[in-house]
Amino acid sequence: MQPDCFGKLDAVFPMTENGLRCSPQPCLSCDLKTDCLKTAMDGEEGLKAREELAGRFYEAGVFGFFKRWSDKKEFHRKAHEKKKTA
Repeated sequence: MQPDCFGKLDAVFPMTENGLRCSPQPCLSCDLKTDCLKTAMDGEEGLKAREELAGRFYEAGVFGFFKRWSDKKEFHRKAHEKKKTA
């Protein structure tokens, strides 16, 4: 049986005070942590988190404008598909 927090991004991978996401200690000791985090990251909120990460990489100079643009376009396409199937 899954706990109520299963797959909920803000519960299992919340934003910390420094603006980065981190799993809380109770999640790290949970036997379902891997499946739970995968489920959270595959959802609409997970796509937004990936978009945040792409923005950070761009700002840090890890990848350029076109890579960021391409990634953001893909995130938006996936989010739109998820809304259509929901």
